[in-house]
Amino acid sequence: MNNGSTADSLAQATKNVAKELKAEMEAPVETITSKINNWLDALVAMLPNMAVAVVLFILFLISAKAVQKVFLKLFKKSSQNKALENLFGTIVYYIVLGTGLFIILEVLQLDKAVTSLLAGVGVVGLALGFAFQDIAANFVSGIILAFRTPFTIGHIVKIGDYMGTVARTNLRVTVVKTFQGQEVYIPNKDVLQSPIENFSILGQYRIDLAVGISYGDDLEKVEELVLETIHNLEGVIRHDDMIFTYTAFGDSSINFEIKFWVDYPDHPGFLAMRTRAIKAIKKAFDENDITIPFPIRTLDFGIKGGETLSQMQLNTTSGSPKGASGSKE
Repeated sequence: MNNGSTADSLAQATKNVAKELKAEMEAPVETITSKINNWLDALVAMLPNMAVAVVLFILFLISAKAVQKVFLKLFKKSSQNKALENLFGTIVYYIVLGTGLFIILEVLQLDKAVTSLLAGVGVVGLALGFAFQDIAANFVSGIILAFRTPFTIGHIVKIGDYMGTVARTNLRVTVVKTFQGQEVYIPNKDVLQSPIENFSILGQYRIDLAVGISYGDDLEKVEELVLETIHNLEGVIRHDDMIFTYTAFGDSSINFEIKFWVDYPDHPGFLAMRTRAIKAIKKAFDENDITIPFPIRTLDFGIKGGETLSQMQLNTTSGSPKGASGSKE
C-alpha cells in the first residue's frame, strides 16, 4: 500500500512540474505572439498614413529638384562662383527635402522621433563644430570670399608672400599658380585675413625704375631725355602721370627714379615692358654721352686748382715733380 501511494505521489508531482514548465514556456510565446499581433494591427491601421507619407515624399523630392533649379538660375545672375552656386543649390535641395521629412514623420505620428532627431542633430553639430574649427573657418571664409569676389580665376594676385595667377577656388582653399610654375594651396581663412593685391582688376601697373648718373652730367638734360624716352615707348599709358625725381647723392652717382604706368595684361608682359624701358634708357644715354657710373671711386686731381693727373704725369716724365727739392751731382 505504501509503495503504491508513493508512486501515485511521484506521478502527480511530475504532472505538476510538467504543467508548470509548459506554462512558463507558453507565456513568452504568447507575449511575442501578442506583440506581433499588435504590431500587425498598428501596421494595418497606419497603412493609410504610410500611403500619404509615400506620396508626400515623392512630392517633396520633385519639389526639391524644382526649387533647386529655380534658385540656381537666380543665383547665376548675381554670382559667377561655381563652387558657391553648387553649395547653395545643394543646401536649398536638402532644406526642402528635410522639411518634407519632418512633415512625413508627423503624418506617421512619430512626434517623439522628430524631437529626438532635432536634439541629436544639435548635439552632433556642436561636437563637429569643436572638432573641425579650422575646416569650418575655411568654409565660412570661402563663402565670404565668394560673395565679396576680390578676385576671379585668371586674375594675377599677391596674397601674403605668394604672387601668381588664381588657378581655381573652392570653399576650402584658393589655389595660386606662381610664376615659377608651382601651385600654392592657401586656406581661405588665411586669404581672408591677408592683404590681397589684385593686379588684374584695373589692368594697369606702375613701374618704378631707379638709375644713377655721373656727377659730371647735366641734370636738366638727363631729366628731359628720360621723360622723352619713356613717353615715346610703346605701351606706356597715362603720360601726364609720369614722375621723375632725383633721390640721393650716391657714392659714385646721382640717383633718380622714373615712375610710369603701363597696361598690365599679364606678368610676363609687365616684365617685358620693364626690360624695354631699361634698354631704351641705356640706348638714349649712350647716344647722348651720359654715363651710368660703376660702383668705383674716381680720383680727380683737378678739382678747385689742384694739379691734374695728366700734368703730374708730364712733369714726372720731363724731370722732377713740381715742388721737389734737391741737387743733382
